[in-house]
Amino acid sequence: MSLAQSAPPFQPVAARPVLTHTLGFPRMGAQRELKFALESFWRGDSSAADLQDTAAQLRQLHWQAQADAGLGFVTVGDFALYDHVANHIQLLGCEPARFGFEDDTPELARYFAMARGVSADAHHGHHDHQGCGKGCTATHTSDGQPALEMTKWFDTNYHYLVPEFSASTQLRLASERLFDEVAQAQALGHKVKAVLLGPVSFLWLGKAKEAGFDRFSLLDRLLPVYEAVLARLKAQGVEWVQIDEPILGLDLPDTWRHAFEPAYWQLARSAPKLLLATYFSPLAENLRLACQLPVAGLHVDAVRSPDELVGVADWLPSHKVLSVGIVDGRNIWRTDLDAALARLRPVADKHQGELWMAPSCSLLHVPFSLEAETQLDAEVKSWLAFAVEKLDELRLLSSALADGEAAVDDELHAARTALAARRASPRVHRATVAARIAAAAPGADQRTSSFPVRQEAQRARLKLPLLPTTTIGSFPQTAEIRAARAAFKRGALDAAHYQQKMQAEIALAVRKQEALGLDVLVHGEAERNDMVEYFGEQLDGFAFTANGWVQSYGSRCVKPPIIYGDVARPAPMTVAWTQYAQSLTTLPMKGMLTGPITILQWSFVRDDQPRATTADQIAWAIRDEVCDLEAAGIAIIQIDEPAIREGLPLRRAGWKSYLDRATRAFRISASGVRNDTQIHTHMCYSEFNDILPAIAAMDADVITIETSRSDMELLRGFGDFRYPNEIGPGVYDIHSPRVPGVQEMAALLEKAAEVVPIEHLWVNPDCGLKTRGWPETEAALRHMVQAARQVRARWQGEKALA
Repeated sequence: MSLAQSAPPFQPVAARPVLTHTLGFPRMGAQRELKFALESFWRGDSSAADLQDTAAQLRQLHWQAQADAGLGFVTVGDFALYDHVANHIQLLGCEPARFGFEDDTPELARYFAMARGVSADAHHGHHDHQGCGKGCTATHTSDGQPALEMTKWFDTNYHYLVPEFSASTQLRLASERLFDEVAQAQALGHKVKAVLLGPVSFLWLGKAKEAGFDRFSLLDRLLPVYEAVLARLKAQGVEWVQIDEPILGLDLPDTWRHAFEPAYWQLARSAPKLLLATYFSPLAENLRLACQLPVAGLHVDAVRSPDELVGVADWLPSHKVLSVGIVDGRNIWRTDLDAALARLRPVADKHQGELWMAPSCSLLHVPFSLEAETQLDAEVKSWLAFAVEKLDELRLLSSALADGEAAVDDELHAARTALAARRASPRVHRATVAARIAAAAPGADQRTSSFPVRQEAQRARLKLPLLPTTTIGSFPQTAEIRAARAAFKRGALDAAHYQQKMQAEIALAVRKQEALGLDVLVHGEAERNDMVEYFGEQLDGFAFTANGWVQSYGSRCVKPPIIYGDVARPAPMTVAWTQYAQSLTTLPMKGMLTGPITILQWSFVRDDQPRATTADQIAWAIRDEVCDLEAAGIAIIQIDEPAIREGLPLRRAGWKSYLDRATRAFRISASGVRNDTQIHTHMCYSEFNDILPAIAAMDADVITIETSRSDMELLRGFGDFRYPNEIGPGVYDIHSPRVPGVQEMAALLEKAAEVVPIEHLWVNPDCGLKTRGWPETEAALRHMVQAARQVRARWQGEKALA
């Protein structure tokens, strides 16, 4: 029996209005206006003033959407031109000294230099503008500087820029950006709630850049800066500041846990009312601590940790606000409003203080609005809620709590009807998919031989040199490629002519790679819009939006598929393109696939069955493609899994179970091939050293990883672990327009050879080259090949002498 049938109508909370708010809102705009403004600025086609005008207009529109939904505040401080953590680096005055910024370097130029790096030929009076934009007057060293390291924001697909800390790190209030945005919102007549990343989380999320330095030691110097920020906000008339401490959902060392109470007593002295916000994970042993900190309110994630809600209501003093994150800020399904009201009922009874409602976390992680989705299947669309619709769900829940369900009866009925239709839809369940998984043999997730046996067979077949060079998969998606794909999608280009255009682009990529001297080639993925969407479009059980964009980092947006039903592969997806590319060259051509966990993590996943079940369904579909590629003569098949770590539960207690399921799904996808077929995988922009046993358990023949931004720091763990298979550490950062020199890449390779046997090393960029232009791509790859040849020659020379 459904809740709608069994639960009595919810009675209003007498004389207790329920305030609604949001922890954050999507930044890019309904039509990705910020993305296009940023890229125009970086190209030098527009000015800093043009960019700031676009940003101000977007903030105004987003605040108005919040006001129109009846929220008690608009949230200010969640907007960022690139990344909110980078905003805090500038606010708190801790830009790394290695960038050598002069006192008169504009804030925006410094911001994008940290985010995107500085080219080696950039110096005062001769700046290429790629990192900073038109009109930049930045001064940088002639050697250039790589961008700040980038890694995943907790277990999301958003990437943040990692603060760098050392004993000499400067800390001071150094930016007016936040206060200017508060003033902008106030001038528009909005009641403002400012948002800050809390001081303890800010330090935790950074990295020490000196051996032996403990970044925690900076807390005593950081807190006065936060006090100054809070005092400024209070002077501006800001009543509430949301201060995010998401690390309270992690397993923290005692030193860090014990820092919260004295830190917040210090901040409380001069602060406005503080709403401590936690999300993404249960508070567990930190629940009582969070409830007792000297703040005016506490926000908890009731989607990720519903079982803690009553405990929080018990522990939180009645004079404090309890903000319940009741609407899922991470997924796009309509909220089961009856279930939400049933969850809120005991909380409203127990907590006698103010009750607020919000999404579970920032809405940064969901698309803007369903309004633009005019082509989306009507039935599937009725099951969904994006950011704007989630704000409306908050309005409905607030009205039902304060005024009784009768006040919103029609809207509740519509929500119940959509939920019932989704549960009953025959499009959701496919008996053949379940039967195949149930019938799988016990050893279906294992290769037939151990790695040493496979390695010998693969070396005999491929005959590659020491330090073989390759790329990660994609090559520049030029305007011509995008135009052809768009014309094909709207019917202006027929299938035959589209195929001709894509084959011409594939042939171009093959010729360029041969000319550069790469050892293992890729077809360049010209036909692919996105590494997940491309596959989802060809798999059963997926739906797609036209404008469901979500920010990944900077101006980079992704449009995650929606997995609404059981997954199966009706036909080959990549074989014809890869086979064509292989026909153009005698060099090995990699087949390029996206792995089951990454497809899962980078999609909006159905919430009506365990995620592990959906992962296994995807794995079997990818296995079919792998076997077809092998049958077509492809000797190397790469199954990318850049997202495998981001699926980790934030609490270590859940790691083993998740990693066992995730690595098994990968092995299912990869284990249907012969010994002499080489399986690669790729991972990027995550810390891997603490999951190395699981990575080894994937049993890929070759793994390529991001390491250049960390100066090969990530590779050292693989060496200490004695990772048994082959590995390709990235030797340059593709997310920056900077082209490193030959010697810089050679030095990274020499570092790599110190920790991994050189016979097991590959040479490659950090990631795919889709977002780069051909001139910088060719320049960087030319340097990479030269660096590999240089190091190869030295090692072979020493071996001959020995």
